[in-house]
Amino acid sequence: MVMSRQTKSAVGSNAGRSRTHNRRVVLGQMRIEGQIGRAELARRTGLSTQAVSNIIAELETDGLIEVSGKRSVGRGLPALQFALRPEGGFALGFEIRPDAVFVVLLDLHGEELFSQRRGLALADPGHVLHVLRSMRDAALTQSGIDRDRLLGAGVVMPGPFDLTGVAGKSSELPGWQGLNTRDHLQEALNIPVRIENDANAAAMAERVGGVAQDLHSYAFLYFGTGLGLGVVSDGRLERGAHGNAGEIGHIPVQVDGRFVPLEDLVSRLSLRDHMAHAGKDVTEIEDLDALFKAANPALLAWLDRAAQALSPAVAMIENLFDPQTIILGGAMPDPVVQDLIRKTDLPKRSVANRQDRPLPRLMLGGSGRMTATRGAAALVINNTFTPQIETASQ
Repeated sequence: MVMSRQTKSAVGSNAGRSRTHNRRVVLGQMRIEGQIGRAELARRTGLSTQAVSNIIAELETDGLIEVSGKRSVGRGLPALQFALRPEGGFALGFEIRPDAVFVVLLDLHGEELFSQRRGLALADPGHVLHVLRSMRDAALTQSGIDRDRLLGAGVVMPGPFDLTGVAGKSSELPGWQGLNTRDHLQEALNIPVRIENDANAAAMAERVGGVAQDLHSYAFLYFGTGLGLGVVSDGRLERGAHGNAGEIGHIPVQVDGRFVPLEDLVSRLSLRDHMAHAGKDVTEIEDLDALFKAANPALLAWLDRAAQALSPAVAMIENLFDPQTIILGGAMPDPVVQDLIRKTDLPKRSVANRQDRPLPRLMLGGSGRMTATRGAAALVINNTFTPQIETASQ
């Protein structure tokens, strides 16, 4: 399952303009229960039985739910039980990096039906949009899914979004700053699009399918091309005013008596450049895995230096956000990340340096190299089940 856990039932509204909200409340409750009847839905959501019946009829017509059985409760006819149809809706997740695009297709239960990676010779908007359309068509064709059943697409990419004072890094997408990105993507894909930075999507994917499933406040250091930070506080993403919260790769850290941006020392791009100077061409994650297994001296030297730079960043994250733990993951082999965690000197002057910790201060993520891509699709599916009161203008 890719949807996030809920600890209590959402409450519906009997106001007429809350129709979309109430649909999400009902769908979300069905996801929590697995299967449930009309009367129980009314009790759990606070909606009238008639309102629940109307919503169920709509959802059945839309193909999102189905009758899953009957349940006998006291006298009278057994009550019909309803459940989500996994094939009732699907979501695409795209991750755009400067050198590649990844895609997954998930059903309503979060099961993966298709995944693909394509290298990018160019990362300018025109070429990338063409690649996205082609990958969308391949996903639909190879999975046999009708386009009408697509709920939308989540698209994640490295930040910062828009023109900012930290633009100009090689980990960014050239030519995308200043564009109305959402409009371009929706026009190219012809479906609703949700945009998020890669670290935030990875953080949420980890919560719904990785080591953070039972956590409510944590940080996620994401190795894409650069280095990003996703912060989840009380179950919600900290996005910032323009979606640029967590651009930790641009934070200066002091190493060997000089200040440099963190991602110049701790990122997949910095590792690739370091290995190139050592005469090793590293283009795939498998290349790094093989070099680590062979105890390549250049790779081990990079890890030592990266751990030195990561230590003050850990102190900053812990003292700013007080997370339950900091999770590391993304486009880096697990053994490399584990070694980086092992070598990082955990700062003593930190609110996280306490004896009653139930979790280690640094943890390896559990969602693998596709965590941000799956997180992109999860954004769309979660939206289907997340209640949201609409305003009159909506």
